[in-house]
Amino acid sequence: MAPDLQEIVELAADLLGAPATLEDRDFHLVAYAAHGDTIDPVRMDSILHRRATGAVRTRFESYGIARAAGPVRIPADHALGQLGRLCLPVRWNNVTYGYLWLLDDQERITDAARAMPLCERAGLLMARQARERDDLGWKVADLLSAQPDVRAQAANELAEAGVPDPPLAVAVLRTPSTDPLNPWLLPHSVLATVWQRDHVLVIPASAAPRTIVDRARRLLEERTGPVHAGFFSPCPTLETVHEGWLRARVAARTAAAGETRDWTSLGVLRLLRAAGDEALTQTTQTPGTERLLAHPDLALTARTYLDQAGNVQRTAQALNIHRQTLYHRLRRIEELTALTLTNGQDRLTLHLALTLAPYIDQERNAEP
Repeated sequence: MAPDLQEIVELAADLLGAPATLEDRDFHLVAYAAHGDTIDPVRMDSILHRRATGAVRTRFESYGIARAAGPVRIPADHALGQLGRLCLPVRWNNVTYGYLWLLDDQERITDAARAMPLCERAGLLMARQARERDDLGWKVADLLSAQPDVRAQAANELAEAGVPDPPLAVAVLRTPSTDPLNPWLLPHSVLATVWQRDHVLVIPASAAPRTIVDRARRLLEERTGPVHAGFFSPCPTLETVHEGWLRARVAARTAAAGETRDWTSLGVLRLLRAAGDEALTQTTQTPGTERLLAHPDLALTARTYLDQAGNVQRTAQALNIHRQTLYHRLRRIEELTALTLTNGQDRLTLHLALTLAPYIDQERNAEP
């Protein structure tokens, strides 16, 4: 959050004697200032969830606030528990960058125009910051390009601008939506872009990157539902961000919903970075393992048995089955795969196939 914008909101609240909230044009919270204890569900949601709901946005925009050049009064809706409020458009060069909201259910504010110079100042700051972030976002996207010359030029331009400061961490967040993250809720040192349907963050290693990734994941979860996040660090130079992104993508691909996986924790799953799905399928699957995968219960039994290093007692406990049932399943697994579970190489072949198969299939299903 920019200190100057926070200061503007506090000045507006004091000037007009009402609680104030500054949101960007997408109704993301930028700053707020209390004035007394007046509050309603709209203001509470904006502060707690850092954005207004879609229903609130639709209602407020129906009053023409996106095109307004001066204050607009929004009447109360007591059925929804919404108090009356004033909207002061935050504009610069005839472009609306946000809205300054003032709770005023009693319509005590009669000279809201006095705060318009503050809104103009806020508009200038928001326009400047939006342009800076957009420019940097395009440069980050260029860092991820498949073309080495494009990546090199972007690295040089970012280095000349002095941002970000290596070493760096790269995070990938995968969601059903590619709507950009709210930049006002991320530290200014964090660069963000959307590339190949990934939300990509480039974070200075000195800026507590895991905390920032967790914050970004929660922001996306509030809007889009489940988020799969991956993380790679460190990238010693801007030139290595491209490889960091590819590794973070693998980590995100293997993460459960609501989880952030670190590349360093992936073990053999790093092979997903080494080759494409078709090549991995050809090199890790056999006719026997493909037959086994057609029997989910037996595949789970085999995976659990191998994960437990062949310990029958622990495997039976993990699956909650009798040991004799387990022995019967293991014989059936050997028949289907033509592999011998007491042979080290056969066990390695089967374990690798079962470990990689769910993620290869997942990626295939995700393709348009």
